[in-house]
Amino acid sequence: MRGGAMMDWWWQPFAEFAFMRRALVATIALALGSGPIGCLLVLRRMSLVGDALAHAVLPGAAAGFLLAGLSLTAMSLGGFVAALVVALAAGFVTRATPQREDASFAAFYLIALALGVLLVSLRGSQVDLMHMLFGSVLAVDDAALLQIAGVASATLLALALMYRPLVVESFDPGFLRSVNGPGATAHALLLVLLVANMVSAFQALGTLMAVGLMMLPAAAARFWVADLPAMAALSVALGAGGAVAGLLLSYHVELPSGPCIVLACGAAYLLSVLFGWRDGIAVRRLRTARHLKR
Repeated sequence: MRGGAMMDWWWQPFAEFAFMRRALVATIALALGSGPIGCLLVLRRMSLVGDALAHAVLPGAAAGFLLAGLSLTAMSLGGFVAALVVALAAGFVTRATPQREDASFAAFYLIALALGVLLVSLRGSQVDLMHMLFGSVLAVDDAALLQIAGVASATLLALALMYRPLVVESFDPGFLRSVNGPGATAHALLLVLLVANMVSAFQALGTLMAVGLMMLPAAAARFWVADLPAMAALSVALGAGGAVAGLLLSYHVELPSGPCIVLACGAAYLLSVLFGWRDGIAVRRLRTARHLKR
């Protein structure tokens, strides 16, 4: 492919179509907000909590849909409340019983997912259900774009203001409690930011795909760097790159955009697993071989 044709392949879809530009801005904004959150979840070994809360958005969004139709405000508010309820309920069960937090989240997210599908089926069509489950990033309008940008901006501001407590609570929550630090506040803030980003991503990627843009780049970045700021920056870059690659693949091959974006992020994760400088399989084997030769 010649240079001019290559530029057309990369640039022409975004230059020609406004819906592609909106989708690009929306997904990059999602990567900016969700990348650092994903890194904190990876460090806390809470990766599946993001998946659980992404599914927990569905019954609230479905309730908003039943009450107000395809209203962005109603569905977003309903999804936010539903996901917070699931997070609080799972936390209560974990504290009140011997059950671990991951099992509690799994139980509640399955209940929420089934309830959401049932609510959508009461009045919606198969198209409505597919839209809620898988999203439609190419149909993001100006209102949804402003919401996504607002959530991303608020997330970055909150992380900047609470960076130290969030980091310490991730690595050593016992120390933060021993010095009367805001551990509970930091944990609650992380859950609120997680829910807000899941609701924001739901508008573009649906409940089943939303967590992919958050967790796959963060998990991939862990194979390259150990420092949290560098890990967050790399996660954002991988998420944005996956968004661009996924949108272009979707446009040129005529495939659904959401799965293409998540698969592009998944490809970055698999390459990181194999060749990541910090813990990649190939690199570790090479280092082991060198060590044995000495």
